Amino acid sequence: LALPRDHWRSYGTVASHLALPDAGLAGYRDMIDRVRTLASVVSVPLICDADTGFGGLLNVDHTTRGYEAAGAAAIQLEDQAFPKKCGHTPGKRLVSTEAAAARVAVASDARRSKANFLIVARTDAIAVEGLDAALRRAEAYARAGADILFVEAPETAADLAAVGRAFGGSSDVKLLINVVEGGKTPHLSPDEYYDLGFHLAIYPATAFLAAGNAYEAVYADLRDRGATDPDRLADFADFSRTMGFGRVWDFDR
Repeated sequence: LALPRDHWRSYGTVASHLALPDAGLAGYRDMIDRVRTLASVVSVPLICDADTGFGGLLNVDHTTRGYEAAGAAAIQLEDQAFPKKCGHTPGKRLVSTEAAAARVAVASDARRSKANFLIVARTDAIAVEGLDAALRRAEAYARAGADILFVEAPETAADLAAVGRAFGGSSDVKLLINVVEGGKTPHLSPDEYYDLGFHLAIYPATAFLAAGNAYEAVYADLRDRGATDPDRLADFADFSRTMGFGRVWDFDR
């Protein structure tokens, strides 16, 4: 669907960094350090989740400037009320369309480069107000300055098709689909999403779901058998090189 890029979501970051659920418990300082760290080690554009902007409109301005300076290629802002919830879990509440559009407009104005730093506007309205309201909200966010629209958690193929028809043919904004294994959205192939009108697919849960499953399996082996299965493990030397030790060893020589 799109060029390779990395998408950094608050769910995985809050879980791995703070051992907390994605329920509005992390703040700007928790996140900006992670943005800076990840941006320094990846070689593809990094889309970074900023939840609701961590406060009022002045906070949205500050967050946008901070994410851009830290090396992100795009910031994602949503229309939930604080404290926000993961998009594929219950209990979500929304701010008004006008308030959310103001977040997008402030972020658009705050960035230094419109060419190199994009605004992703997410609406969680499908679960709260229905599909038609979600489409109206997304249209308002596009008018406010969003470069990429993210209509969270369409639950049926018909919902996906409706979102694609509404925005997939636009030359002004791109359309993003969030693919969460076990989540609410139908899991299709990249080509199928593209045919429906989506330009960008993200798979933000894939790595930590795979890692969590691997952790459980390998430590169950250790608990039950007193040993680990080498076939479940990465090669230690290769993993060390992935972590950057090759440069350390070359430097020491």
